[in-house]
Amino acid sequence: MPTLDSAESGSPGNQPAGSFHACFADALRFWETRRIAYNVALLAVTAYWILASWPHFRPALTVHFLPPLLILAGLANVCYSAAYFVDIPFQLSGAGSAWRRRRWALWLVGVLFAILLASYWINDEIYPDFH
Repeated sequence: MPTLDSAESGSPGNQPAGSFHACFADALRFWETRRIAYNVALLAVTAYWILASWPHFRPALTVHFLPPLLILAGLANVCYSAAYFVDIPFQLSGAGSAWRRRRWALWLVGVLFAILLASYWINDEIYPDFH
C-alpha cells in the first residue's frame, strides 16, 4: 500500500484527494468566495425593507441600534458557516465528486432561507416596535 512521505504530507497541495485537509481546503475555496454574495443579498433585503417603509424605520436608525444590528449580521455569518457541517462529510463520502458539482444548490437554498428569515425578523420582530 503506497504511503505519503511525512515531508510530502505536510503541504496542503500534496494531500490525498479524499483527505479531510483537502476537503476542508476545497470547502473553504467554495464557501468563502460566495460569502460576499450572501452578505450582499442580506444587505439588499434589509435595505429594501428599510427604504420601503422609511418613515416607519426612521426612529430606529440611530447609533444605539448599531450594536444589535452588528450582532445580527455576525449571527447570520455564523449560520452561513453551518454549510461546512454538510459539505465536508459529503465530500468525504463516495458521492464526493457528484456533490462538488451540485453543492451550489445548498448555497442557493441557504441564501433563500436567510432572505426569508431576515424578512420575517424585520417584519415581525423589528417593524412592530417602531411607530
